[in-house]
Amino acid sequence: MQKLSLSQSLQQKLSPQQIQFIKLLQIPTAELDTRIEEELEINPALEEGMDEEFEQKEEDPFADEFDDDYKERSDDLDIDSYLQQDDYAGYKMQGDGNYGEEDRDMPLATSSSLLDSLVQQFGYLPLSEDQRVIGMQLIGSIEADGYIRRSMQAIVNDLAFSQNVFTDTEEIEDVLSKVQTLDPPGIAARSLQECLLLQLKRKDLADPDVVLATRIIDDFFEEFSKKHYDKIQRRLAISDETLKRVIDIIIRLNPKPGSVDDSSGTAQFLTPDFILVNNGGKLELGLNSKNAPELRISRSFADMLDTYDKGNKQNKALKETVSFVKQKLDAAKWFIDAIKQRQQTLLKTMNAIVRFQYDFFLTGEESKLRPMILKDIAQLIDMDVSTVSRVANSKSVQTEFGIYPLKYFFSEGISTDSGEDVSSREVKNILKELIDNEPKLNPLSDDKLEKILNDRGYNIARRTVAKYREQLNIPVARLRKEL
Repeated sequence: MQKLSLSQSLQQKLSPQQIQFIKLLQIPTAELDTRIEEELEINPALEEGMDEEFEQKEEDPFADEFDDDYKERSDDLDIDSYLQQDDYAGYKMQGDGNYGEEDRDMPLATSSSLLDSLVQQFGYLPLSEDQRVIGMQLIGSIEADGYIRRSMQAIVNDLAFSQNVFTDTEEIEDVLSKVQTLDPPGIAARSLQECLLLQLKRKDLADPDVVLATRIIDDFFEEFSKKHYDKIQRRLAISDETLKRVIDIIIRLNPKPGSVDDSSGTAQFLTPDFILVNNGGKLELGLNSKNAPELRISRSFADMLDTYDKGNKQNKALKETVSFVKQKLDAAKWFIDAIKQRQQTLLKTMNAIVRFQYDFFLTGEESKLRPMILKDIAQLIDMDVSTVSRVANSKSVQTEFGIYPLKYFFSEGISTDSGEDVSSREVKNILKELIDNEPKLNPLSDDKLEKILNDRGYNIARRTVAKYREQLNIPVARLRKEL
């Protein structure tokens, strides 16, 4: 028999305002103005610019006090504190600011994608209608790096189901060989080996070094990929000088042919979220001005709400209108609150990082970096580790020594013989320096690197050396060998 019972439970859920703040906090400065544009488009109660009443007080310190009704409403919305911000030059709208004739007439660079280029080249090949359909299916299967990773049988099935074209793998491979003649060389390869061979076929086959390079990739690809050059040299009975010339030809080939056209017509710039200035030995931190946009509550919307409040409360249409206006006003206030809270959290977190890494920001020397984890900063500012993580994840700071991502300053600690803790960043830099200066014919193994670091006073184990080497994207000693 079923029984009914009551139970109490305590649950913690994020409010819509908290969710909005979290989303705003984790986006970088470069994307903030785009997010504000979106909010301005969907919420007519939110406006760009400084509040008119605030502007009046700025221009005339002896101006009369605000109208009582409007002042009461402004206090209720608590927007005055958001309006004292630096100038902000619009939201990248063409009508903002003064543009000269030279700016307006400046032509914009255009570029075609890899797919467009391949389709255009493919159109010039003399093919049957079925072959063209197969070729377009193959071109559409090419990934961003220029490879086709779907099996030929899978493409046969795709053509049968989606294009009603029935074929076999032999015909697919025949058309594929024609697609592989397109530029860039190596396009539509199914493996790195095939990609390199396609590029070698475009070279002067009368050159004996090119013939040797083709044979190495064709017959000794596994040995080449593992850099077992001595085995290749013995099998081919060639001299050191010949081997060096042939390997030089191969390593100049492009392993990702799709990347050659992967460029845009505009330059990309990194926008720092913070600006740190050394003013006579005193560090001064500021937010990028784009983090402090001028936003206000629409006065016309607020006046509209007053008008509706004085109307007939029993009118259903009027009730719905009032509800809509209140909803938009609340949303605008929440958004401005979230922007302000974002500014405060960013500054609070960055100030703590500057205090923790003060010596580094004064000198720019990496040896001055202290071991620091997210928990250290979270404890300093009395915030959750997840909040610090969101701030550090995609933000950067401009210093006199360059622009650094905030994640750069977080690292583990390694103890030294003197009992001090040094940043793992410092150890990684030394490790990279050792590998950069190692003899190329006989690279340093992890065991040798461990011994050198221990001799320098860093108490580090071999497994830690291997971990740091992998984090630096440096291969093992055998794969670093060069002729």
